[in-house]
Amino acid sequence: MQLLTPKQIHEWDAYTIAHEPVASIDLMERAARKCTDFIIENDFAASRVKIFCAKGNNGGDGLAIARQLIEAGIYCAVYILEFGALGTEDFQVNLHRLHQLTTNIYFLQAKEFFPLIEKNDLVVDALFGSGLNRPLENLSAELVNHINQSSAKIISIDVPSGMFIDKSSKSNTIVKAAYTLSFQSMKLCFLAAENADYFGEVIILDICLHPGYLKNTEIAFQLVSKKQISSFIQPRKKFSHKGTFGHALLIAGSKGKMGAAVLAAKGCLRSGVGLLTIDVPETSLNVLQTSVPEAMCITRDENIEWDNYSSTGIGPGIGTNEDAANLLMQTLQQYNKPMVIDADALNITASKKELLELIPAGSIITPHPKEFERLFGKTENDFLRMELAISESKKYPFIIILKGHYTLTAYNGKGWFNTTGNAAMATGGSGDTLTGIITSLLAQGYPSLSAALAGVYIHGYAGDLAKNILSSETLIASDIAEYIGRSLYQLSKKENGDNADDF
Repeated sequence: MQLLTPKQIHEWDAYTIAHEPVASIDLMERAARKCTDFIIENDFAASRVKIFCAKGNNGGDGLAIARQLIEAGIYCAVYILEFGALGTEDFQVNLHRLHQLTTNIYFLQAKEFFPLIEKNDLVVDALFGSGLNRPLENLSAELVNHINQSSAKIISIDVPSGMFIDKSSKSNTIVKAAYTLSFQSMKLCFLAAENADYFGEVIILDICLHPGYLKNTEIAFQLVSKKQISSFIQPRKKFSHKGTFGHALLIAGSKGKMGAAVLAAKGCLRSGVGLLTIDVPETSLNVLQTSVPEAMCITRDENIEWDNYSSTGIGPGIGTNEDAANLLMQTLQQYNKPMVIDADALNITASKKELLELIPAGSIITPHPKEFERLFGKTENDFLRMELAISESKKYPFIIILKGHYTLTAYNGKGWFNTTGNAAMATGGSGDTLTGIITSLLAQGYPSLSAALAGVYIHGYAGDLAKNILSSETLIASDIAEYIGRSLYQLSKKENGDNADDF
């Protein structure tokens, strides 16, 4: 699913109007009907409905919803922000239609006219939509604060009023919705952690915008779908052997941090690699050979035969001392295939920025937000961090996986947001497991972008499956590794899902 800018959303509406063809007012009616049906089907209109509108097309949606609710026998009162100017053409048409049905239409010229909102009321926020480009102020902001101070259930249409679609809304006055009914596609603002307190549960309503628009439009951001990832997973051929699926090298662990090496190893093995060798301190050999008997081990003082390995992952638990830094430098200088760089290896790189230039093309780095900040600089909000990841992905030939609830994979100026995973995975060692998964996929011959996208999706899917059995409170990183098999099994079934998009 593509994530569009406000300009592209407006263009998609216009394209649909021109090419379906459909009148603008009828397209608004279609969108409103989807919202009305949702409200009625979920019994949200059991008591009085209060709809708040400004005079743009979002307000026009609100007027159409009000009329449809009244026609369904539901009490509805409409409150319109009044600044002394006419509304848009479609707003005015719907206002005229509504006047034929009810006199419960009120114009708010000052805060003294704000209605009392009862706890059992349903509030529909149809004030400002995706076209908003400046923070709310004066009467608009006062009305939003008035709505937020109520205890009523709030449903926002398109986006919560006061929220920007594709830039930070920090310090804005924003409606705090329980539900947001958004049209046709997910919006970037719903993927930003800083907005989580405002949009509630997001429901995407299909209003049948013309698909032809997307075929000729350059989209910077997409949501990864199950069907996309499932298309990557290939069944094993009957005459395969362990050499068919690659030989991965993991450089991980140090004194007190061998758990990171174990978790990365389990993630790697459970993801299907044929052979795995782990480079560890000699004093820690027993840890690996006891906990991960399927893996081979070499020690830090042995020479690495780099040509033996089809992929390398480095970083989990190696530490950041001089020996670890030398180990990373050696790896970057002598291994020229795509590799996975994570954790301590990223922190070493952050202190020696020249190492960024040595990372082989097609490699994958996996920073969490703090590691990303150390590497590329601090940003003031989630949106600027996303923009920086996209910008850096144009400068360097490697892939950036910026970990988070909707993990962003940035490559060559484009971004893909992951749709699996949950808050239970915010536990120590989760990232080490991800490093192992992606290293395994690279070893098996997956193209770098496919390995990055599939690795993140499989990791999150395993976490979802584990949480459903074990609960959010009890899940640990080892559980994620244990559920990778079930994750891959579900993906290999190649069930019908969302339409696949070309990468």
